[in-house]
Amino acid sequence: MSVQASFTLRGRNPDVLTCIANLSNDEVFTPPEFANRMLDTLAEAWAKGNRGANIWADKTVRFLDPSTKTGVFLREITSRLIKGLANEIPNLEERVDHIVTKQVFGIAITQLTSLLARRSVYCSKHAKGKHSKPRRR
Repeated sequence: MSVQASFTLRGRNPDVLTCIANLSNDEVFTPPEFANRMLDTLAEAWAKGNRGANIWADKTVRFLDPSTKTGVFLREITSRLIKGLANEIPNLEERVDHIVTKQVFGIAITQLTSLLARRSVYCSKHAKGKHSKPRRR
């Protein structure tokens, strides 16, 4: 007689980047929760130094992750910019295209991490892929 362990993920959809961040290996992956706390701190500092301005509503600010691995920073920055620039660039496709071509940049140190980052930001291996989201033309 075999006994099956009760294991369920009902009501839980774990973020794959959180799971990857918990792996033990030679590379250190930033957990999404920590990345978001850092981005919150960045936004607060930006507001203090820029008369209360919202960094996520500024279409001229550029972001670079010089050692991207999973793309968690790029994904979270892109997500915040998509919301923050809604009034400035109302058309979603134009807004996303602006963000991913003029504001958010990453440099991966390995082919694997470049693929992880692309998947995190575009949900696809290629930015212009058939299933890419945010989709670029």
